[in-house]
Amino acid sequence: MKIEVLQDPEAVAKKAAAVIAEAARAAVAARGRFTIAVSGGNTPWVMLRELGKESIPWQKVHVLQVDERIAPAGDPDRNLTHLHESLLEHAPLRREQIHAMPVEASDLEAATRQYTEILRKLGGSPVQLDLVHLGLGPDGHTASLIPGDPVLDIMDREVALTGVYQGRRRMTITYLVINQARQILWVVTGGEKAGMLVRLCGADKSIPSGRVSQEHAELLADRAAAAQLDQSGSQATAS
Repeated sequence: MKIEVLQDPEAVAKKAAAVIAEAARAAVAARGRFTIAVSGGNTPWVMLRELGKESIPWQKVHVLQVDERIAPAGDPDRNLTHLHESLLEHAPLRREQIHAMPVEASDLEAATRQYTEILRKLGGSPVQLDLVHLGLGPDGHTASLIPGDPVLDIMDREVALTGVYQGRRRMTITYLVINQARQILWVVTGGEKAGMLVRLCGADKSIPSGRVSQEHAELLADRAAAAQLDQSGSQATAS
């Protein structure tokens, strides 16, 4: 896994936007479309606003969700709320190019199958997205792959539901989709992630993030998150 350490969250967001833009141009040139699944978080919303400034064939872009909280439309807990604010207001993207997880459905199990069909329509079967963007929680979770949750062991479905975590159930793509992606982009900021970042870089499979393939992965971290990397022996490039 390529690791790059940048000064602060803003620098990480700008670099991540540039990485995504490059991937988008390459994917459209090669396959005629760009499929990206996006996680939530404060730095990613800045990243997406920065992405709106990039020269991308936007009409060929399809944005999917890595995960989503089971909450009503417009709820501030919803990743979709911030996704719309970050992209629709800052990029020439149509609303229908953002494919929302159907977490408002009355039958959530059926909703996971519905989203699976969207993934397969855009990414083929087995699903291979062009880029999956991931974050890292202080407890080692990524997407909504949560420590101790049965969702970690689901290897035969692309989309699944979790138990209650931080007050909400979630819908999430599984390792089946994440590990098939052509490119994985980790965006990690904040000193509270420092210990877990060392374990992620060491592919520690006892934490959910450590079970993500590193073969086609790139990690962008700020100095606070990367504070313990040097003494751990992990190889990182500073910018």
